[in-house]
Amino acid sequence: MSRLQMTVNGAAVDIDVPESHYLSEVLREDLRLTGTKIGCNEAECGICTVLVNGTAIVSCVFPAFKAQGATVETIEGLSRDGGLHALQQAFLDHGAVQCGICTPGLIMTAKGLLDHKQAAGEAVTEETIRAALKDSYCRCTGYQSVINAILQASGQDIPPYLPETQEPGLAVGRAQSNPDALAKIKGSARFTDDYSFPGMLYARTKRAGVPHARIRSIDTSAARRLDGVRAVLTHEDIPGRNAHGVVSVDWPVLCGMKVRYVGDAVAIVAADSEAIAAAALELIEVDYETLPAVTDAIAAAEPDAALVHEERPDGNLLKHIKVKKGDIDTGFAAADVIVDQTYRTPTTEHLFLEPECSIGVPAGYDPTDFGGRCDALAVRGEAAKHDKTTIYVGSQIPYMDRNQAAAALGVENNAVRVVATLMGGGFGGKEDIVGQIHSALLAEATQRPVKMLYSRQESLMVHPKRHATIVRIRTGATSDGKLTAVEATLYGDGGAYASLSEKVLTRATTHATGPYDVPNAKVDCFALYTNNVPCGAFRGFGVTQSCFAVESNMDMLAEKLGLDPVEFRRMNALDVGSETATGQVLRESVGLQECIDKVEHDMRQDDFRWTWDEGHRRFAWGLAVGYKNTGLGGGAPDKATAEVEAWQDPEKGLLAEVRISSAEMGQGLPAVLAACVAEELGIATERVSVLLGDTDYCPDGGPTTASRQTYVSGNAARLAAKDVAVQLADAAPTSRVKAQHEYWAPKTRPLGSGGDMHIAFGFCAQAVLCEIDMRTGEVAVRKVIAAHDVGRAINPLTLEGQIEGGIVMCIGYTLTEHYIQEDGIPWTNVMARYKPPSITHAPKIVSHIVEHNTSAGPFGAKGMGELPSIPTSPAITNAIYRATGVRMRSLPVDQDELLRAIRSGATEVELAWGDREPIPVIDFGGSA
Repeated sequence: MSRLQMTVNGAAVDIDVPESHYLSEVLREDLRLTGTKIGCNEAECGICTVLVNGTAIVSCVFPAFKAQGATVETIEGLSRDGGLHALQQAFLDHGAVQCGICTPGLIMTAKGLLDHKQAAGEAVTEETIRAALKDSYCRCTGYQSVINAILQASGQDIPPYLPETQEPGLAVGRAQSNPDALAKIKGSARFTDDYSFPGMLYARTKRAGVPHARIRSIDTSAARRLDGVRAVLTHEDIPGRNAHGVVSVDWPVLCGMKVRYVGDAVAIVAADSEAIAAAALELIEVDYETLPAVTDAIAAAEPDAALVHEERPDGNLLKHIKVKKGDIDTGFAAADVIVDQTYRTPTTEHLFLEPECSIGVPAGYDPTDFGGRCDALAVRGEAAKHDKTTIYVGSQIPYMDRNQAAAALGVENNAVRVVATLMGGGFGGKEDIVGQIHSALLAEATQRPVKMLYSRQESLMVHPKRHATIVRIRTGATSDGKLTAVEATLYGDGGAYASLSEKVLTRATTHATGPYDVPNAKVDCFALYTNNVPCGAFRGFGVTQSCFAVESNMDMLAEKLGLDPVEFRRMNALDVGSETATGQVLRESVGLQECIDKVEHDMRQDDFRWTWDEGHRRFAWGLAVGYKNTGLGGGAPDKATAEVEAWQDPEKGLLAEVRISSAEMGQGLPAVLAACVAEELGIATERVSVLLGDTDYCPDGGPTTASRQTYVSGNAARLAAKDVAVQLADAAPTSRVKAQHEYWAPKTRPLGSGGDMHIAFGFCAQAVLCEIDMRTGEVAVRKVIAAHDVGRAINPLTLEGQIEGGIVMCIGYTLTEHYIQEDGIPWTNVMARYKPPSITHAPKIVSHIVEHNTSAGPFGAKGMGELPSIPTSPAITNAIYRATGVRMRSLPVDQDELLRAIRSGATEVELAWGDREPIPVIDFGGSA
């Protein structure tokens, strides 16, 4: 220990600190300034940025003693005089705050820039902002709002970018900051790792480290003897069910017989410190019998493939999904032109900037037993007593987490409580169980709170990813441009466990004809187990993969037919009265034609050309359209229950609170719920508070997935508020009025049974302007024109944030992102080996909101959180083809291969990474 003296946010600090500590550890652990967040501990993401003597530094790798005698400024110091700093206010105004985990780092980096430019008497420009923030990631916003906010804070007149929408109501349709945004910009917002309970222990997990093996023995004796170790658990110590799973319960809590991927958990440890827990893992000895690993979806389907789950009757086949409409042979016989192509999409990583963290608190916990303070009024947090096993976690499905933890603990569901903390990004990646059950088991075993925080390396290894797919698709059309048939075969790599593969790849299948009126369709999809990292939910939910294939073929067909690609799509686009490939007749809210019209109008402005040269740079436009379901669909019960309580405040008037377990991960759900309640009660949105995710205090809102929350939970909140409004008419002025409403979405039908498979669809069109350096093959997206049919825009500010963020996320999916595994071992094992888009990749986005109201959605709204990320990839690759004549059939775009193709005069880049073409015909007992 050595003495560290510095000034932090204007206050003198003089403390003893281990010489090995980094500045982030001192700020967060010793000074409890948890506004500084940690995302990687490898100087990659930038969310830990603070100012040291006015210079922005990444504190996760900055030795604490380099700050000796220095002036340190953190996010908490910006508003210490009570008012907001100009940057904080601008981030609020522009909606540049979504999940909020990166917000402190972005603001502090921007403050360093503004202070430097002001001192030098220089102007702040978009170029200087991009340069200063090039190493600061944001996974949510798409960066356009961040740039505009910083420009405003520099003194420029930059109003928030808000697309035109319908005339707003009292609350619905008005641009409002998310209710939790203020805490996020001030650094007071608390994510799971920001909690520190008195008496808390620290947990680590012993991972398999091999992709496929039988376990001969597990020896934990040396680890148990290590000083400071409080518990070591294996499969033998689980009192209840040793399995979990969102759809199929096939994933062991702790493996005892066999491991199926490198991230499988074999043992868990709780200790007095993270260092001791890590040392204990090294002392656990596991003897394995290595088994052959299957690491490719096609190889998994071979008759002699190693079996991932020997007990399954269908071998490695998880699910065969089928869609059939009309007669496919008749359809292709009527076609004058047929395009038959194969496409590949990669495994990709959510890269939410908050690594997974959960804290288990045992039943009967009293903080005073460990020297802490107890607040009799506290119902959650470090100062509260806990009468049941409680798990603090950022989760997309709190009630399911509760139930799965209870099953493992061997107790009733209501004996476990989940408190959903703020979530630093999710994108589907926080639907599955990761550390929730482990932290609860260790908490009960030790009778102390236990924090399980994943390192970035562990996060990359363990949690489910986006499915890699292989898609062969044939598309036929008549000479006058009418589609006659679509036939597709898809293979999806589901990894070692089911997760949500069945549901994700069902969406890929049902959307594999695109948003088009196709009279004849036949689609077969094979979801397969492998020994790769499991794959599950990811924004777009399978539709992103199939859209790439569909829209690439559509451009190729238009070219062969000599038709304008915009007009070709328009003449085949779904409209009211059309029938989808699954047999659903669309009776309302189909805004695709208007989306196409708006995008085309903007794209063809001025002296429009599809492609042109500026020196060695070639510019080209690409177009794609897409659609995505709202709600669970497929016959699944889809409901949410919300509770609304209202009361008269003597000074503020009528106030209300809405309570529901639905998850907020940056998409703006609290703002939507508040607006729905406020509109029904006739009050301003600011008068409605929102409580989410506490299973003891919030009724079940269902999973935050499938773009369902605005529609389903929004309706539950709206109808509960309506019930409250009726009660208020007869209530005494001093009384509190409360109502719960259980809302059931309209019934849907299972795939294959005809009728309405989904409650609604969102539609979109995007035109992308790409710049290709013909000397290097480098591809840059310069502009995106986007139109999205959202039903009704409940909150245009948060809605625009979803559009921009989804588009930029898919730019990364197209050009830079690839989670690479070699023989079942992740090569992408540190953040530096994964390349999400940074602010330097962010294009100008021109957005149009199309509002074709639904009859059953709240105030006409439908879901759209996933929609913007769906057509971006094929729009980019269609632009690349138009510029270079090279068709990219594999993602991400390999720019070296593109350059070689340009130089050689090739018309396409051969399929990359493990191609097998043509795709073999595999008999799983019949197809659609």
